[in-house]
Amino acid sequence: MNKLILIVLPLMISINGAVAQENPTFQTPPESIMKLADYQRAPQVSIDTKKKFMLLTYRNTYKNLEDLNQKEMSMAGLRINPVTNIASATNYISNIKVRKVVDKEAVQVKGMPANPRIAFVTWSPDESKVAFTNTTATGVELWVLDIETAQATKLTEPVLNANLGNPFNWFRDSKQLLARVLPKNRPELIDSKKELPTGPTVSVSNGATSQNRTYPDLLKNAADETNFVTLATSELYRVDLNAKMELFKKEDMYATEAFSPDGKFILITTLHKPFSYVVPLNRFPQTSKVYDLSRQDVKTVNEVPLSEILPKGFMAVRTGKRSINWRADKPSTLFFVEALDEGDPRKEAKFRDAVYLWDAPFNREPHLLTKTIQRYSNIIWGNDNVAVLQDEWYDDRNEKTYLINPSMPGESAKVIFDRNFQDVYSDPGSFETWKNEYGKYVLATDKNSLFLIGDGHTPKGQFPFIDELDTKTLKTKRLYQSSYKDKMEEIFDIEDYKKGEALVRIQSKNEYPNYYFRKFRKKDELTQLTYFPNPFESIKDVYKEVIKYKRADGVELSGTLYLPVGYDRTKKEKLPLLIWAYPAEYKDKNSAGQTTANPNEFTFPYYGSFVYWVTRGYAVLDDAAFPIIGEGKEEPNDTFIQQLVSNAKAAIDAVDSLGFIDRKRVAVGGHSYGAFMTANLLTHSNLFACGIARSGAYNRTLTPFGFQNEQRNYWDAPDVYNTMSPFMNADKMKTPILLVHGEADNNPGTFTLQTERYFQALKGLGAPARMVILPKEQHGYVARENILHLLWEQDKFLEKYLK
Repeated sequence: MNKLILIVLPLMISINGAVAQENPTFQTPPESIMKLADYQRAPQVSIDTKKKFMLLTYRNTYKNLEDLNQKEMSMAGLRINPVTNIASATNYISNIKVRKVVDKEAVQVKGMPANPRIAFVTWSPDESKVAFTNTTATGVELWVLDIETAQATKLTEPVLNANLGNPFNWFRDSKQLLARVLPKNRPELIDSKKELPTGPTVSVSNGATSQNRTYPDLLKNAADETNFVTLATSELYRVDLNAKMELFKKEDMYATEAFSPDGKFILITTLHKPFSYVVPLNRFPQTSKVYDLSRQDVKTVNEVPLSEILPKGFMAVRTGKRSINWRADKPSTLFFVEALDEGDPRKEAKFRDAVYLWDAPFNREPHLLTKTIQRYSNIIWGNDNVAVLQDEWYDDRNEKTYLINPSMPGESAKVIFDRNFQDVYSDPGSFETWKNEYGKYVLATDKNSLFLIGDGHTPKGQFPFIDELDTKTLKTKRLYQSSYKDKMEEIFDIEDYKKGEALVRIQSKNEYPNYYFRKFRKKDELTQLTYFPNPFESIKDVYKEVIKYKRADGVELSGTLYLPVGYDRTKKEKLPLLIWAYPAEYKDKNSAGQTTANPNEFTFPYYGSFVYWVTRGYAVLDDAAFPIIGEGKEEPNDTFIQQLVSNAKAAIDAVDSLGFIDRKRVAVGGHSYGAFMTANLLTHSNLFACGIARSGAYNRTLTPFGFQNEQRNYWDAPDVYNTMSPFMNADKMKTPILLVHGEADNNPGTFTLQTERYFQALKGLGAPARMVILPKEQHGYVARENILHLLWEQDKFLEKYLK
């Protein structure tokens, strides 16, 4: 086995001008940080709709490098382990327990696989069982768990094909599963490094304009195409609970399978050639067919050609049927959407999309249900007389929510909400759903009422709520609103409508989040369900406050301020300050000035923030607001640098005005777009002593057809792209920067090359920089060795430049 090596590139230049190269072994952070980083995460909780059983699933806090050091093939936007036939980055569950809701102790599931690596945990329609996969050294097995007995049973050998996602679906009867299985005569994969090509790779442009983002892990040659077919091809098998397997459909490239609500039909979508070298598999040709349970072909309901060419803009869509799926409140009716503007947001159109219904067995043509003024985004089915439809338009951030009557096609939709979707203070909440007779989630209804659960963000704080909406008057009535000022309450769903009981989670800044049943018609009646302890006792007494302040143009800003345990806020010792942030684009100052930060949210340190360093004597401003605003015809990025610097100055001024910090000892950091922000702040201001930029993109000409929320391409706005690119301004950079990147980053636009080239530019121009490449990591970091070393690197860097 090859040794894993952490590559750490130059920080300093020696006296004789030679580059100082370091090759350290993995390090661990100081004890105060290690105590927080080395913890066991609490289980995730899932409760059946009968409120009888609770499923507790456990994951390890971190992966390790051995987990990441697996065989991997990248193609069509996927990263696959070709030995086990599942995504190489799958996050596995390591244990499952079952608990009766009325009990306090969970029962360990019996018969679990040795060294479990569990994924795709799925309740059966009748909620008596749970199916899951277990990944062994050679492949993926199918297992089932009987909830009542807490007994797990293996149903198949490691023969499932999870390369395209979840490899199984429950039949409606809860007694069988439909599984994707590796074909018996599967061909060997081609080793493209050993095979000599038979010719060059040729791609052709036919003159049509298109604006595709910078996608990672695409097909590159004929060998990739052949291997993709091999990896994507499965047979479909019917598997019963006695482990009997029966062939359901012969081999094909199955992308999705979905049973009709009554379980009598199944919608199967397959992929086809020609493939593409410029877009991922979701834009490959597809065919969707409906079959009955006797495997007879009922109807081909959709055929989608290769979709390489799309109009410009976030609201651009392909022509033809899209979003095709079963209507949840009917036995076997499909619905789908078609663009009325040829999918081009630049074209004027009274209506953008149309929604159609199509009843099985599909002998008649689909019929129009309704048209949308903006681009269709979602529909929640209720019953014959009620459904909720949503459309949106990104350019002005508008979202409309409508009430429609599915039994009256063509009837005008009633607008319930018409709002800026970035305006969190006006958010009416999400419609509550429950399971219907088919086991599908539909709108929860009570005569003429629907129900909404909202996060409850306001200028005065966060107060989640439950509202009742009258479908006749479209007026809402508040049934419950949290009144906590020293805790944070989250409302998940309504468990009992007659009794008025909801599942909630309550936490405070030093009390770990735990689940409760709340009888919201009796405000103070709570029944605690879980008792997870606080694993971060050492910081339970840190000072925490959401501070609000304004930048120079009057835009309201905020951030969560942390001060070390025991810090005397009356003596005001001057501390170094760390700011962690991530920019966000807005079209209006009002939305940009709103905050979702809650000072009572549990303090959960993790590698994605600076909170660990409150134990090292630093003040920390976490999640500092960095809005980038473009009102009217102006685009946010037209003044990106100016607004970035203004946000930073306002944050430092705000904490400095409290008397807590030495403003000459301030560092800034961020991940991804936050790293891009960091490099620009160090380049274009003198506000910071140093900065930490992780997994960022620094040369926007390498993402020429848009990035983040920028819709214009490089040729539309070359000055914007060049001005925003730290790489183009590397000669101005004089402030120490720690650059960190995962060796295998597959996030669109933030390829590892971005950091490597930026570092080379800084090194060549004499800027003080250190680059750390974390082995085997993708865009987010998961291996324990890498994360602990990252914390060590950051600590050493901050101690050097701030203390």
